[in-house]
Amino acid sequence: MDRQQEYKFENKMKDCLAYFRLSPVWEKVLKGFREKYISYGRFGGKVILKNLKPTDIEELEGFFGKSFHSQKSVTVSAEKFRQALETSRYKEITPECLLENFFGEPLLGRQEQKSLREQEKERIWEIFQRDYEETPAEAALEPLRSIVKDNGNQELAKWDRTLRLGAEIYNNLPYRSTKMYLAVFAAMRTGNPHAFDIGTADGNFLYQIIQMDLEIRRITVETSAIFPAYKRQKSYLLAGIMLDDVSNYTMLYQVQAVKKDGTYHKGMAGFAKEQHIVQVPLAVLTEWDALYCPQNEIYIVENPSVFAMLCGKEETDHKEKAYMCMNGQPRLASLMALDLLAKSETRIYYAGDLDPEGVLIAQKLSQYYKGEFYYWHMEAADYERCRSKEVISPKRLKILERITDERLKPVAALIRKFRTAGYQEMLAEEML
Repeated sequence: MDRQQEYKFENKMKDCLAYFRLSPVWEKVLKGFREKYISYGRFGGKVILKNLKPTDIEELEGFFGKSFHSQKSVTVSAEKFRQALETSRYKEITPECLLENFFGEPLLGRQEQKSLREQEKERIWEIFQRDYEETPAEAALEPLRSIVKDNGNQELAKWDRTLRLGAEIYNNLPYRSTKMYLAVFAAMRTGNPHAFDIGTADGNFLYQIIQMDLEIRRITVETSAIFPAYKRQKSYLLAGIMLDDVSNYTMLYQVQAVKKDGTYHKGMAGFAKEQHIVQVPLAVLTEWDALYCPQNEIYIVENPSVFAMLCGKEETDHKEKAYMCMNGQPRLASLMALDLLAKSETRIYYAGDLDPEGVLIAQKLSQYYKGEFYYWHMEAADYERCRSKEVISPKRLKILERITDERLKPVAALIRKFRTAGYQEMLAEEML
């Protein structure tokens, strides 16, 4: 086709497109045939038109040279459309060419689209592999690809972005050199400090990358049915990411710490010598290998004021007792302290509030601790001495149904009977 013929064809195409864009009924027809082409890989099939206006009927009649009056619907076959187009003033234009120009994109069947998409996907993957050669992610590309699955419908550019985000996360996990708060890590990688918040899509993606990393390093974090959040929190910590270090701490008294290099922690030794309470943040606990206590035992209480009273009494009596404060629901720092105490085979004596929540926490801690664990001032007689007038709601009383430890069943039965809470502050004098 020479330039003059091309020019003539271009003008004819403009006229043809102008005609088929005059009436909205043609968009329905052509859209229907495009969908058929995608399915069949060729121009074929039939398009059924419903709810037609009188003007639509007139337009169809004019093009096909056939009456459609009184019809509730009109069926247009590919064969009839091709014939009508060939006998019109646009006979040089094929239906396939019309569809491509009308919608402004190549006409491809589903299989052809799929094949081209796979080719583009492999091209993206090859470039991605080259970009991350000689980085830590190079050894993790296949596991990463199994995480960043392509569902076949998403834009490949999005797939590429997610792959690259995963590689950047993996390459920059802080454990290789330091520890970092989650919000800081998120801001550095995405510009948004909340991007990796738990419960968000990217937060879940980060957790998947961390799990992948732990698997590569052959580190197993046990699932705890007692404390469901423990596995995720510990996994983040092993990756060098702290979820909430400021409020995640444990309070200790007369406890010595051995670091991972086998030496005693001088700060803890100093606090023990001075007989001072020390608040230990999560970041510091991660640097220790074990905790040691006088007589190889420690007394743990739930309430901070009782803890302070016991430590104050110890300062004057010098009975060489170690204490720890759980301060309500156990945080990761407290659970890690228990792990470190278990390493030195320390006996634990635990005292909690004698209400449904306190008794359940005590049972959970007993189930969690890998060593000798005894309840301290949590018997029926203790409840009788510390009962308050605070009435426990029926909803809270139902918590007691989860108490299965035979040692706690007597006190649980009394709490259920009297429906009032007992607080360990009222037992403080007996604990001294």
